[in-house]
Amino acid sequence: MSTVTKKAALEYHSEGKPGKIEVIPTKPYATQHDLALAYSPGVAYPCQEIEKTPEDVYKYTDKGNLVAVISNGTAVLGLGDIGPLAGKPVMEGKALLFKIFAGLDCFDLEVNEKDPDKFVEIVKALTPTFGGINLEDIKAPECFHIEKRLKEECDIPIMHDDQHGTAIISAAGLLNALEIQKKKIEDVRLVVNGAGAAAVSCTKLYMALGVRKENIIMCDSKGVITTSRKDLNEQKREFATDMPFTTLAEAMKGADVFLGLSVKDVVTTEMVQSMAERPIVFALANPDPEIDYDKAMAARKDIIFATGRSDYPNQINNVLGFPYIFRGALDCGASSINETMKLAAVKAIAGLAKLPVPPVVNTAYDMTDIHFGPQYILPKPLDPRLLMTVAPAVAKGAMESGVAARPITDWDAYEEKLRKLMGYDNKLMRRIFEQAKSNPRRVVFGEANTDKMLKAAVIAKKEGLLIPILLGNEEMIQKRANRLGLDISGIEIVNLRHDREADRRKRFAKLLMERHQRDGVTYPEALEKMFDRNYFGMMMVNSGDADAFLGGTYSAAHEIGRIAREVVGIRPSYSNFASMHIVNTKRGTLFLADTQVNKKLDSETLFDIARLTRNSVEYFAHKPVMAMLSYSNFGSSSEPECRNARNVVARMHELYPDLLIDGEMSINYALNKDLRDTTFPFNRLNGEDVNTLIFPSLSAASTAYRMMLEMGVGDVIGPIQMGLNKPIHYIGVNFPVRSILNLAVIAALDAQVQTKSTLIDK
Repeated sequence: MSTVTKKAALEYHSEGKPGKIEVIPTKPYATQHDLALAYSPGVAYPCQEIEKTPEDVYKYTDKGNLVAVISNGTAVLGLGDIGPLAGKPVMEGKALLFKIFAGLDCFDLEVNEKDPDKFVEIVKALTPTFGGINLEDIKAPECFHIEKRLKEECDIPIMHDDQHGTAIISAAGLLNALEIQKKKIEDVRLVVNGAGAAAVSCTKLYMALGVRKENIIMCDSKGVITTSRKDLNEQKREFATDMPFTTLAEAMKGADVFLGLSVKDVVTTEMVQSMAERPIVFALANPDPEIDYDKAMAARKDIIFATGRSDYPNQINNVLGFPYIFRGALDCGASSINETMKLAAVKAIAGLAKLPVPPVVNTAYDMTDIHFGPQYILPKPLDPRLLMTVAPAVAKGAMESGVAARPITDWDAYEEKLRKLMGYDNKLMRRIFEQAKSNPRRVVFGEANTDKMLKAAVIAKKEGLLIPILLGNEEMIQKRANRLGLDISGIEIVNLRHDREADRRKRFAKLLMERHQRDGVTYPEALEKMFDRNYFGMMMVNSGDADAFLGGTYSAAHEIGRIAREVVGIRPSYSNFASMHIVNTKRGTLFLADTQVNKKLDSETLFDIARLTRNSVEYFAHKPVMAMLSYSNFGSSSEPECRNARNVVARMHELYPDLLIDGEMSINYALNKDLRDTTFPFNRLNGEDVNTLIFPSLSAASTAYRMMLEMGVGDVIGPIQMGLNKPIHYIGVNFPVRSILNLAVIAALDAQVQTKSTLIDK
């Protein structure tokens, strides 16, 4: 798992605007007329409509897309009763997950009240504001009473995720594990260790799926919960057993399924070995499971094992459920989240794991053949199909059970709505990070003597994303690290002027001279160039001493681009290389090219840029829908720039008959498909949202992405170099640390790709 330090976590939460969420207006507000519509006097009209027809609140306000995460801070993560104020960062984090995974707006509300009945009255009073309420981190047994009363007394979906989220995801995993192990749910003996909110909810849901109550043994910290014990609360008494067991070890003998929601290391190898044939073990204590993964797998070859951790197979992760459950519930106007809806979510999640895994998911986890089996009983959290699968299933469950106030009638339109929501968050960069972690590569940081590049290198190492190599003076880099409070122990530093490896400069100079001796480059000239960190760093990559190079620029980037062309060269099937930026926006991911390299774009250069961009977009697991931009539209101008674009479109159509590319067109027609398709119905992109923009000049491309960057339109990744023989990338040293880190990870991924030869020039 990635290393999270106190310093890094505090910086993450405090840098820039404190916290993790904000409110953004959705309507125009620039003019006095806008403000008059938004507030007084215009706001009176929707108020009057809602007074007459309360259901219209969903038509005129955000209530139908607004969730509250509410907690009193009595059971926060593994921190316990730390209070509502200290629990606020967790609730903000949950609000963020609702937004990025399901497009739901969310407010976190921390309530300073431990009395269950008073807490209920406070939450009830807030229900006019929200479409749904996610109760979070409330300790047992109070959480049972609170949720029960709120569900009985409120008319909006309410769910305590600590109980039901884990229950739904683990139940989906259980169904699939039982199928693989060839066991019937009504026959299995289940041992549950832990008797808190999650354990009770999981057990009840398993019973709804078919586990028989007489086959359940539940344990708490004192051992097996038996009918002879006098210290049981209402929830524990429900699962008291007459079986002759008193300890967990006794209960485990011959058991088919173990569910752990307790503490680490409570299960031994011997306990696992004592279970029935083909056992199922869900060890869900966080961050460390009831038994270590390696120990469990070594104990039994016939085991199916799951944990709550992302670094092991079969992660039981609540994020597979709660965003999509609330999405479906709110979209159909459900008045509650009932058993039918929860079971629908269980079956949808379980069913998704059995379907063929799309390339985008394999790419995200650096695997080639993820398929249903003992190591894959649940979908991966980054599977984009979850939203499209779980939300409709929950909505249908609400409709079938009669709790949907606004039943969905046009399922095609609903699917289109969900599809658009899938592009909101930064899934792409998270997939890239996961893939980089799977096989870290050696990346040379050319400007390690600058604050931001040094910070990015240290973060990358701590996260396990790559293996950084710092170019510079050891003493100066150490002083800089000390000043910044960075730990650079274990990071290799290469001083190109006093390199520990004897004669490396001479070796590099000889290689460069041999490459360019017919271009008039002499050995002394090549040796002198090796004092330049860009030459030296790129030669490290060219000679195999490193896998990728990340250079830093101070103003114009053309000089480092010229060096890259000289040292590593351009791929044989191209005459040019180019750069691309990725922008994640509310409307989806946009790919922009060429944003940095080519000053003059003749037809051949533009053709290379289009081919390179197509390959890169496909590698980043997107289907290219490309617009060749200009100031004219489909032949309305005969100027050279416009003719070049048309010529490239024709050549791309000939080379890639199935590729969606058209133009030339202006930016408004590229991004507004309704306008484009109405005005130019013959266009080849009909009905498609453009995700790839090829600009007619460097100034246009550079201006576009820089404007997006400065205006905060979305997360901007790049510049990503395309078409060089080796993974060489470069970025401004004054860019944000996050931007430098993103590009360093892209460089590492580029090295993986070139090693595997998976990105083929076509």
